[in-house]
Amino acid sequence: MYAEHVEVIEPAFKKLAQGNVYMEKLWTGARWTEGPAYFAGGRYLVFSDIPNNRMMRYDETDGGVSVFRQPSNNTNGNTRDREGRLVSAEHLGRRVTRTEHDGTITVIADNYQGKRLNSPNDVVVHPDGSIWFTDPTYGIDIDYEGARAESEVGASYVYRVDPGTGAIEAVATDFVKPNGLAFTPDYSAIYIADTGASHVENGPRHIRRFSVSGKTLSGGEVFATCGYGMFDGFRFDESGNLWTSAGDGVHCYNPGGDLIGKLKVPEVVANISWGGPRLNRLYICGTSSLYATYLRTNGMPYPR
Repeated sequence: MYAEHVEVIEPAFKKLAQGNVYMEKLWTGARWTEGPAYFAGGRYLVFSDIPNNRMMRYDETDGGVSVFRQPSNNTNGNTRDREGRLVSAEHLGRRVTRTEHDGTITVIADNYQGKRLNSPNDVVVHPDGSIWFTDPTYGIDIDYEGARAESEVGASYVYRVDPGTGAIEAVATDFVKPNGLAFTPDYSAIYIADTGASHVENGPRHIRRFSVSGKTLSGGEVFATCGYGMFDGFRFDESGNLWTSAGDGVHCYNPGGDLIGKLKVPEVVANISWGGPRLNRLYICGTSSLYATYLRTNGMPYPR
């Protein structure tokens, strides 16, 4: 028997899901939670509450939740770099920033070819130190998760920031609205969500797969299409299974692109992150709440 939140679609999911644990609601009170990033050294999770213009901090040791930063420039996605620093995608600031160990903020990217970015959405770091991020228009479309403005770039691209020179380069330009992104465990490929259905009738609601060679991408075939709502943020486990947000919870796809199971959540899910000392706890950002559950698999660690 499995807990009510576990939906087994293929037998392989039984080796990943815990049948005797429940879905924990850790905290509520947000308008739209996003961008969870886990910091193992302090055993805490940083996540965004975009419309409330704040970032929150969940303490894994005592279950406490406090404000990490406010105002936050309507920060959306967050991650951790190789040195354990917070890297964030800001809607209102229209930039990607890094929080140094002393708390100061360094701007990583705020323009492309002299034009202001739209509203950086999600961000990941490669082991070579390069920073990759998506730049749709959600933060400039309306005055809810940022500030209404015209796109200066005129399109929504995926970018790479060179670790040596700081140069920003558009590495994928054929998306409608690029959103969540994640590297595979061996960093040979990057998967990127396109949530263009939010702006285009019958538009994309899928995740695409690209092979990575240095700063060059190839391929771009559709890996999976969302059957309930739209994909947003996602992460891989150590075996290459993809765990992604969706309208009814978290969907799990095997490396071949087959949907093998779901974790049901009572709110629309925006993003997820692995946590816990063994990275076997899945943190889930629902619409207004932070959830978590334990799994039989372990998450992919941050780059070192």
